[in-house]
Amino acid sequence: MASKLYVGGLSYDTTDDTLRALFETIGVVESAAVAKDRDSGRARGFGFVEMATGAEASKAISDLNGKELDGRTITVDKANPPQQRGGGSYGGRRDSRR
Repeated sequence: MASKLYVGGLSYDTTDDTLRALFETIGVVESAAVAKDRDSGRARGFGFVEMATGAEASKAISDLNGKELDGRTITVDKANPPQQRGGGSYGGRRDSRR
């Protein structure tokens, strides 16, 4: 079962390919993506890597956390699951005339 990792502290010059290459030294990489700003397309300094197994993900955390990539010290940890966003409310006031 694949395990998703959060990678922080990335250089703005780090690419998806550079990130993938680093994690492939540990094991099979299902996906690697550097987060980019929606408007400018510039890297945001963090990314996500999905390793093929939980064992490989654990090894990546222990071996790569605190290592240097593109001149920056990176942090590697398990990714938190996406949070549900609230829906429908525009933050308006309730009608107090009732």
